Formats: sequence, structure tokens, C-alpha cells
Amino acid sequence: MAASDDPGVVERAGFGISTVVERWMPSPFVFAILLTYFVFIAGLLATESGAVELLEFWYGGFWAFIGFSMQMVLILMTGFVIAYHPRVNAILQRLAEIPNSGAQAAAFVGFMSMSLAWVHWGFSLIMGAIFAREMGKVAHRKGMAVHYPLLAVAGYMGLGLTWHWGISGSAPLQLTDANNIGEGTGFEFLASTVPAAETIFHPYALTLTALSIVFATAVLYVLAPSGDRAKGITEYVDEAELFDASADGGAADGAVDEPPASAADVPAERMNNSRLIGGLVALTGVAVLAVQFAGQGLGAFTLNAVNFGFLFAGLLVYQRPAYYRDRFNDAAGAAAGIVLLFPFFAGIQGIMASSGLALLLAEALLDVSTAATYPVVAWIVGAVANLFVPSGGGEWLVVGPSVLQAAEGLGVPYGQATIAYAVGDAHTNLLNPFWALPLLAITEVKAREMFGYAIAMLIALIPFLAVALYAVPY
Repeated sequence: MAASDDPGVVERAGFGISTVVERWMPSPFVFAILLTYFVFIAGLLATESGAVELLEFWYGGFWAFIGFSMQMVLILMTGFVIAYHPRVNAILQRLAEIPNSGAQAAAFVGFMSMSLAWVHWGFSLIMGAIFAREMGKVAHRKGMAVHYPLLAVAGYMGLGLTWHWGISGSAPLQLTDANNIGEGTGFEFLASTVPAAETIFHPYALTLTALSIVFATAVLYVLAPSGDRAKGITEYVDEAELFDASADGGAADGAVDEPPASAADVPAERMNNSRLIGGLVALTGVAVLAVQFAGQGLGAFTLNAVNFGFLFAGLLVYQRPAYYRDRFNDAAGAAAGIVLLFPFFAGIQGIMASSGLALLLAEALLDVSTAATYPVVAWIVGAVANLFVPSGGGEWLVVGPSVLQAAEGLGVPYGQATIAYAVGDAHTNLLNPFWALPLLAITEVKAREMFGYAIAMLIALIPFLAVALYAVPY
């Protein structure tokens, strides 16, 4: 019997969940507003804080992490700029020709997204979105049945699983910086920083990352709708727009725009477009990083170092300062949703942190754990916290001290506790649409159209992650 007449159990389940979510899920902005009121009511019921006090916590939280939010925007924008370089885009177009079925296409996009997220979550998010779009275009041209919303989910899987185990992971990187564990941070009990060798680059984290990529890729393959259930890219994007090079980040042949000849004669414009100036600055940045890593080894991996590295890597790729600046202007649009929503989620975090609601939640879960089950419980703590405050670094500032103090009491290494927590934080990004905003803008699907399959992936990952976190030794 044809696949279109006999879908598998997983495919039917995913299609059913998608149908329900598409009907009921609000926009990310409305989601944030509703969540604010939910946390406010929870604060009234579970803590001793009054309504006026909770409102003050909310207002104070709005502005508590402006510096950190700028770091997050830079991670996104530096990843966007590199991902949208014409030559990078041309490579994606060639890779999109490889799959021969909708299931292979979803699995391939997911594999790429999860692998890249280990390197840089912002790069993965934008690259995954562009790759999903290019895959949808190729499938349309080849007449291949592919479900475009699932391609979008596949492009989002790096944010939904592997990013917080990688070298741009907020919680592991925060512990590498002495400024983040000093007086007033909540981490005063730490005798020293926790190096990346004990978190990101530890065999425990690397093993979990590899196993998770393989498992999630397989789930995407079997989840892919077939036959008439597969809705291609033209169901969501105007066909006339699909092959407009300007809509997809530049020339498809990898050419880089050159300044007009008249502009090139002006000294100021010659400096603005000087490859010598751009290359010199880029190499200076690379040299600074090289000195840092030569002196500190893996201890040099911090959030600022990651941003610094990708900022200058982008300049090295583009070379001409004016062209690089223009691409940053383009990236600003992708970051607009985060700029709008981050204060709202920071306000939610203000209520959670200042009222004690976050600590009540973390301590209630951690109290029921043992040394053996602790990684699983830490994962649950991260997953639940992320539903209310979808900022890995922001959450860690609030509940991280409780997580590590509980680990210390049970004899669990700080690195293992941090990594277990980190995957929980990433996992429930598959339910919260906050970080999907740039991807939604690029793929042109609505949150409710893709998050049914994102939730199906979240559910499928639960038993796997529980077993992996319990069984993989540290």
C-alpha cells in the first residue's frame, strides 16, 4: 500500500498534535502576555508577596538584564550575518539537492541545525531557517512531497536540543567567568570558576550531544507527513517570491555586491569599502582571541569571547566594512522580535526571582532527587523554568545557585549538574515560541503552523533524554 494511504503511528500522532496546536496556539507576543498573568497569579497563591509588590518585581525585572539581552542579540545577529553571506547561501542550495524524499529532507535539515547549534546557536537558528526555506524551494521544483512546517521545526531543532551543550551555551559559559560567581551573584559558594573542560568539552556532554543528534534525526524522519498530508512551501509562501534573490539574502551564485563605480571614486567610500581596512581589523580580532586562548586554554571560552569571535569572523568573511555594516542592518529585523519580547520575559523572571517562586519550584523538584537521579531532576528543573523564562542565561542566574548547591550536597559534579540543567532549558524551547521568532520571519510560517510538530518532537525526546541522562556516566 502506498505510504500516503498507510501513515505510521508516529506520523499520525504528529499530524494530530499539529492540527490541535494550529487551532489553539496564540502568537508569541500574546503567549508572553498570557504567561505574565499566569506567573502573577501563581506568585499571589504560592508566595507571601502582594499584588502591588509583584507588580514592582515585574517592572524591576523588565530592565534587570539589559546587558545580557544585548549579548543575546549579538549572538543572533553575528550568526545571521555569517549565515546570510551569499557564498554560504549558495552552499545551502547545493546541499538541499541531496535528499530524495520529504522524510530525508526533514532529517537532513534537523541534523544540520543540531550540529551547527553546538558551534553557535544564533548561526544555527538563522542557517536552519534559511536551509529549511531552500529545502522547501528545491522540493517544490523537483515535485517532492515535503511538509514545510516540519522543515521549519527541523531548522529549529538546534535551539530545541543541542545549543546549550555547545560553545555558545549560556549556563556553562557563565561559570567560566569569575565576575559571574562573586559576591551578590548567588554563586558565592563556588571556590573557583567551572572551566569549559568540565562542561562543554567533557566526554559526558559530547556523548549526550552525539546520541541526541542521532535520535532526533531519526524521529524527524519517521514524523514526516507523506502524500496529501505533506504541504509544500507554496502553501505558506507566495510562489512569485520564492525565486527572488533579494528575498533570500542575495545572489544565488555567491557573488558579493560591489559598490557603484561613482562611489568608488570618493575617498570616503574607498575607505568604507576597503578590504585592507576590513581585513586588518578582522585579523586584529583573530589575533586577540588567539592570545586569549594561548594563555588561558579552554578557560577563555566565555560568552563575550564567543560574541567577539563571531563578530570578527564575519568581518573576515565580508572584508569590506560598509558591506558588513549593511548586513548587520538586515540582521536587525531578525532580532526585532527578541528586542520586543525579551523585556516581557525579563519581567516574568523578575516576578519568579524576587517573589521566591523560582526557588520554590527548583527546591521542590531537587528535594526528591538522589545522586543517581539528580541529572534527570536537574533536566526537569531547567525544562520547567524555561517555560516561564525562555532565557538560558537569565534562568541560570535565578535557579542556578539552587541547582549547584543541591548537586554539591549529593556529591554530583558541578559540570554534570550544569549540563543536565542546560538540556532541560533547551528542550522546552520546542514548546515556547520565543526564540523561533527569527525563524518564523525567514520561513514565513506562523508559530501555530509549526509548533504542533515541535511539541511532537518534545514528547518524543522525553523518554530518550531521561534514559540518557541517567545512564551516561560522567
